[in-house]
Amino acid sequence: MLAGYHFDPEDITRRLGIEPTTVDASGARSGLDKPVLSSWELSTDTVTDDVDVYALTDTIIKQIEPAKEKILEVCKSHNLSPRIGVNLVLSVDKSEASPEVGFGARTIRFLADIGAFINVDYRLSERA
Repeated sequence: MLAGYHFDPEDITRRLGIEPTTVDASGARSGLDKPVLSSWELSTDTVTDDVDVYALTDTIIKQIEPAKEKILEVCKSHNLSPRIGVNLVLSVDKSEASPEVGFGARTIRFLADIGAFINVDYRLSERA
C-alpha cells in the first residue's frame, strides 16, 4: 500500500502501470487545512483455508518488483509512505493451527529497498 496526503491514486496507477485492488482518493479532495490520507493498494484474494503468508507476500512482490524504481519516484514526488500489510482473522478453535506469519528474503530485501514498513493486524473470530 502507498499512503499519503493530498494525492490522486489515479496518478499513481498511471505512473506505475499497475492496476490497484483498491484506492481511496479522499486526500485528493481535502483542503490543506484538514489533511486526509489517500491510499493506493494492491492485495491478494481473501484466503479462507490454510494461509501461507510467505507465498501471499511473494505473490505481491513479484507483481510490483518490476516497478521498483517507479515506486521510489512516486514515493519521493508525492511524499508517500510504502507499507505491506497482513490482515488475519484467526479462528479460536484450538484444534486449528495458527498460520506462520513471516516474510521471505526476497520480500524483506524489496521492502528495505523501497523504505517500506510492515504492518500485521489480526483478530480472533469464532467459527461460524
